[in-house]
Amino acid sequence: MGMPDLAKNLGNAAGAALRIGGLQLDGRAFLAPMAGVTDLGMRRLAHRFGASLTVSEMVAAGDYARGDAATRLKAEGAGTGFHVVQIAGRDPYVMAEAARLAQDSGAAMIDINMGCPAKKVTSGYAGSHLMRDLGLAVSLIRATIAAVRISVTLKMRLGWDGQSLNAPELGRLAEAEGIAMLTVHGRTRCQFYSAKADWTAIAKVKQAVSIPVVANGDCASLADAAAILAQSGADAVMIGRSAIGRPWFVGDVAYYLAHCKARAEPPPAERKSAALEHYETLLEVFGTGQGSRHARKHLAAYAERAGVLDGAALRQRLVRLECPSAVRSTLCQLFDSPSLMEAA
Repeated sequence: MGMPDLAKNLGNAAGAALRIGGLQLDGRAFLAPMAGVTDLGMRRLAHRFGASLTVSEMVAAGDYARGDAATRLKAEGAGTGFHVVQIAGRDPYVMAEAARLAQDSGAAMIDINMGCPAKKVTSGYAGSHLMRDLGLAVSLIRATIAAVRISVTLKMRLGWDGQSLNAPELGRLAEAEGIAMLTVHGRTRCQFYSAKADWTAIAKVKQAVSIPVVANGDCASLADAAAILAQSGADAVMIGRSAIGRPWFVGDVAYYLAHCKARAEPPPAERKSAALEHYETLLEVFGTGQGSRHARKHLAAYAERAGVLDGAALRQRLVRLECPSAVRSTLCQLFDSPSLMEAA
């Protein structure tokens, strides 16, 4: 898709600013909240590389409101731009308390999770289970909005299964309560992450509401981002798994949508610096033991995406190492590899 075609297909999504409640965003590519993945280090890097918005990993409202230390670490947002905290729960009072606490802790926006498909979440009548009980969903939305002065947004799926694609209905109800933005993952709960996300189905939500809609699911390339917005009519795209191991990718998409052209990938030295910084942030936030364990998924992804000839061996080494100095040395070896320089 060339530059003129891209601009034509994206309409006002190309190059235009986007307002979400009281926040003015400078782009249209967001980093998705991913449990156990979008830690503070990843969000900081994504923001620095140009992501238009980053969202904390899902925070259990009850644990957060009770002051659970590990849960509060998930909601930290220093250095991430506009600080957005995603909360999940099933009790209106607890959701309100969690939202109020997040606001008082510096959050610029609250996102309500009604899309998580994990059984441990849905079995507790939270996450995407709420798409089976729109009455409860509305009560949670109403209580959360009433508790804070900042904007509240909502993330959901197309529905529980193929026979209950009620995202447009939930979208209309949410807008009526004062939700400032909707994010829709283009799968049902029962699909989990199987099959391909249905971007065209998201268009029905966009047509049902007047607030901004963000399309989520299977954005793995710049071409995907353009196709997602063209097929869904959404105002922005949210990127999840494709940003693991390349936190600059969300910024790449934001640049592409704003300028209708690609920007150069960060050189190996900059990618090395990012990976090392991410690792150090995890050690600082979680401590050496927990931070090292948490880092393994990220280290594996950095190695897998590096594209070097000995990447598989380095990946295996990285996920087994426990000594921080050895991890740092191996990361440097990864990004200083001659085969990486040739590929770059």
